Amino acid sequence: MKRRISARFAVPASFSVLLGLIVISSMPGAWAQSGDNGRKLTKRVIGDYGYWSRTQNPPYSAAQIPFRKLTQINHAGVSFNSNGYLDVPSGFLEPALISGAHAVGDKVLLLLGGDFGALSKTVVLNNLLANLQRFVTMYGYDGVDIDWEYPASDTDRHTLYELMTGLRSIFPSPAYVLSMYVAPWGSPYYDVADLESVVDQFSILMYDCAGPWTDDGQLNSPIFPDLHNPEPYECQPGGSVAQTIGIWVNTYHVPPAQLNMGTPFYGYYYENVTHLFGPCTDCDNTVLSENYGTFIKQRINNYGWETFYDPSSMVPYMLRSDGQPGYITYDDGFSTYYRVWYSDWNQGLGGSFAWSLDADYDGHTQELLEAMYHASLKQPD
Repeated sequence: MKRRISARFAVPASFSVLLGLIVISSMPGAWAQSGDNGRKLTKRVIGDYGYWSRTQNPPYSAAQIPFRKLTQINHAGVSFNSNGYLDVPSGFLEPALISGAHAVGDKVLLLLGGDFGALSKTVVLNNLLANLQRFVTMYGYDGVDIDWEYPASDTDRHTLYELMTGLRSIFPSPAYVLSMYVAPWGSPYYDVADLESVVDQFSILMYDCAGPWTDDGQLNSPIFPDLHNPEPYECQPGGSVAQTIGIWVNTYHVPPAQLNMGTPFYGYYYENVTHLFGPCTDCDNTVLSENYGTFIKQRINNYGWETFYDPSSMVPYMLRSDGQPGYITYDDGFSTYYRVWYSDWNQGLGGSFAWSLDADYDGHTQELLEAMYHASLKQPD
């Protein structure tokens, strides 16, 4: 039987504002301060950008990307089939993305998904490598970002290493950047010790602790664990930023500078949950993914919603102010700032990345990216 969490563990919005001011005021260069005094980014600030966002409402394209507040864009939408041929969707190519990024010194990586299991066949792997080399060089990309979720066997372990070493041979460093997404909890099927020498960046997918797959109202991306969570195993190990850094730095011994911490620009709306960690029924049909810019931001202390902060995990959530069912787990400007600041400067990681740039956009502003950018600026001595 699930243990219900009493209201004493919830921090109301009025206190969350005070909490934010106290914590932010102790961190130099806080995102809420105006201007950056000419400081330059010394940490990676990476935005994942899907080609499909150009046709969304509101549309998001290269014209909306603030390139000067990023160091890298991962361009999503290309995959490959079981023969190693690229599947490039109609409308994917966007010359203004490459030219806009390069004009300010940003890099653009091709974010690649596909039938990775098929690469265990040497002929398929070689075919994919040849196709990638032609595509990346023809269209001016600066490297490749691999999204394999997740290697699950010894064969996969070997295939992943062969793929990354093959990519390194055709895309030498430092002219090209190689990145790969990794699970927060790690995996015995990552050959990390050998991959370190060929991969420039490991990007940790530290979100989706909440979602239709959980049977209670979890937090999407905790910064620290909450000991009052009755079902922590729903996102363990690596169920928080602090824990996953421990896994990748202390267990896998990856240099912190080689790691990027993920931050979500979206959250989850549990339609029938009434409190933090409350039970969810029919979760597959009643838990919805919602973007921050077009759905969540408008409801912060508005439209019958009230914002709270979990004082352990340092992230917000919303409940219905009238006590009716409804629970939203998300990140705001403060939690985004604090996650990036903690990862970059307290723990020494090389940078952070966001999924995805369009999810923060409301047609006018991109406040989560602003927070991410300001948290990444070099801190004064």
